[in-house]
Amino acid sequence: MIDLRVAGHVARLVLDRPEKLNALTAPMCDDLIARCRQIERSDARVVILSGGGKAFCAGGDIEAWSGESAEAFGDHWVRDGHLAFDALARLTVPVIAVLDGHALGGGLELAACADIRIAEDHIKIGQPETGLGIIPGWSGTQRAVRRFGAQAVRRMAVMGEVFTAMEAQALGIVDRVVPRGQGAAEADAIAKKVCTRGPQATKLTKMLVNAADGEDPERVLEALAGRIAAGTEELQEGLAAFLAKRPPKF
Repeated sequence: MIDLRVAGHVARLVLDRPEKLNALTAPMCDDLIARCRQIERSDARVVILSGGGKAFCAGGDIEAWSGESAEAFGDHWVRDGHLAFDALARLTVPVIAVLDGHALGGGLELAACADIRIAEDHIKIGQPETGLGIIPGWSGTQRAVRRFGAQAVRRMAVMGEVFTAMEAQALGIVDRVVPRGQGAAEADAIAKKVCTRGPQATKLTKMLVNAADGEDPERVLEALAGRIAAGTEELQEGLAAFLAKRPPKF
């Protein structure tokens, strides 16, 4: 239900459940994790995330979770969603989200995982969860606050405000607003520009920015240190000594 195509250095992730406005299910979250792993092992330098049909993402499928017990809802639905969204947010390559349809609830939380958000001018953005008696549970009160600011999230999640694309841009929720039908072209243009930049420098910079933004700083620190250690002569000597069954000469 989540399609991945990699052409050249551009990966395209498409939510492919148009009959349900791309509402997310547990299997789709599992798919997202798998697709992110594929992207990390591909030649992609940038990812374009979009929804199939006439919606970006209507959030978590209410039918999928409404019958869950409180324990199962917290332990599985919420935690599994976090695993999937974390995988997307922590990709080492930039992610561009094309909001060519409404981004509500889990859909907005998904968009928050992207580095750049392009909104078409007809869409609506909001966090309606409390109107259903539930919370924005896929980091809608955490990552969303870090990326959009606490007051914008208060207005959506607590007060129930729904923003137009232009209002969302003024609040920093989306980065660019384009006419209806132009989101994909704008994303392609940005992706093309990203691909002209140093790929390793771009990856490293994104990782550092993520760490500064509170996005898994421990893993970023160890990954960067691991890169340094793996490029030293010490590692080569250590491996050679291990294979030769002799003490290393550092």
